[in-house]
Amino acid sequence: MNRERLPIAVTIGDPAGIGPEIIVKAWRDAPELMRGCFVAGDVDTVRRAAQALAGPGAPALPVAVLDASAQAWDVPPLCVPVLQVVQPPGELAIGRVSAEAGRVAGDAVVWAARAALRAEIAALVTAPLHKEALAAAGFPYPGHTELLQAEAAAHLGRAVADVPVRMMLANDELRTVLVSIHMGLRQAIDTLDTAGVLQTLRIAHQALSAMLGAPPRIGVAGLNPHAGEGGLFGREDLDIIAPAIEAARAEGILADGPHAPDTVFMRARAHGGRTGEFDVVIAMYHDQGLIPVKYLGVEQGVNVTLGLPLVRTSPDHGTAFDIAGQGIADARSLLAAVRMARALSAHAG
Repeated sequence: MNRERLPIAVTIGDPAGIGPEIIVKAWRDAPELMRGCFVAGDVDTVRRAAQALAGPGAPALPVAVLDASAQAWDVPPLCVPVLQVVQPPGELAIGRVSAEAGRVAGDAVVWAARAALRAEIAALVTAPLHKEALAAAGFPYPGHTELLQAEAAAHLGRAVADVPVRMMLANDELRTVLVSIHMGLRQAIDTLDTAGVLQTLRIAHQALSAMLGAPPRIGVAGLNPHAGEGGLFGREDLDIIAPAIEAARAEGILADGPHAPDTVFMRARAHGGRTGEFDVVIAMYHDQGLIPVKYLGVEQGVNVTLGLPLVRTSPDHGTAFDIAGQGIADARSLLAAVRMARALSAHAG
């Protein structure tokens, strides 16, 4: 099968969260976009979500049970194709953390990652999982990114450290790439080093060059207020971040900074028909980068893992246990993630 005909897998996410609901809504609301995609997960979970959305006694969106991922292209519109890739879960309480739900979510991601690494699918779009449930199921990873990194390393026969990845969050107005991801703030600061910042700049430069068709303009956020104010508020910006930027520029990377973190995201924002000063901002830790992107609209945000030998995108939100099962979850971020996966996989092809 040529790459253009490879399907895209949408992993089911935590079955106790909003993942199954937004998946059914995606096929209901954007059938043309979802053509050639399929759910990697559990058939009965998707059927229950479809019936819950339809309401008691009303006809639910039909579910097509696949025998192989390639059959996704043969499924008619307004029908959700599902490939059973996990052991069916027992009875689950919607909106509750459980090891059983974590197992389903994690196993679906593992299956899809391995299928992508074998070039059986064009990309994977991961519906949200719950980190506590994933840990309860025995997965030794804090989230999707680290799990996918481990799978890629095993496939390539490398150590995990030799497959560096970074998390990028993007919407129509702003992109940000994180130096560190899922760790405590104190640990993120303590482990910040020049090599890690430079590696992030290289990964962002390579990935965004491919996405944009030109070298990206990279703004680098400082760690401290006012980017340290010349050392007055901390030396990390002078001693760690600035040398990484200098080294990156020597390699031809269009990196600039470190800039005050309270203004650099505004400078990079594309808004009102005007492009930003930067194509992407490098953030030093998780919340520094994710807060501004999510503030601009979590419903349009897409999480992209950079550095993997596969295409992976995800909605920019979690499992939303507080509204799971109520039929009110917004599927727009999932649809944005599918659009992004299609664009990235087309370029990869």
